[in-house]
Amino acid sequence: MEVILLNDIEKLGDRHDLVKVKNGYGRNYLIPQKLAVIANATNRKKLDAIKAREAAELERRLDEFKAMTEKLAGMVIKIGAKAGAEDKIFGSVTNIQLAQAVKEQADIDIERKKITFPEEVKTLGTYVADVNLHPDLDTKINFEVVED
Repeated sequence: MEVILLNDIEKLGDRHDLVKVKNGYGRNYLIPQKLAVIANATNRKKLDAIKAREAAELERRLDEFKAMTEKLAGMVIKIGAKAGAEDKIFGSVTNIQLAQAVKEQADIDIERKKITFPEEVKTLGTYVADVNLHPDLDTKINFEVVED
């Protein structure tokens, strides 16, 4: 059964992806929970229209994303964490914490799902995170984990 996803679903696909799933999973879980719709001809046409509208919106906001990228390029965001012996922090720094720190320190609102770490952040120090604001932009955030 082919379905069109209405939300991001981990290990299955992103919003507006066309995926093939088992019949029972689609009929008994995805469609009743309003996480997907059947990929028939009508829904595929609607999907094409939605994708075109979203692409136009992304192109419209490209200048705004470029301004965000330039502002973040020269900044080092500081995140406080409690640390134990050998500068090892309790737990790890998450993309939620980084998104909140960027909002507070740079006054830029970035959705947490768009931030990814190339490595786990479990010690004090300086790191770089990748931000996917726009497919044409390669944005990085420099941040430093300091002791509270």
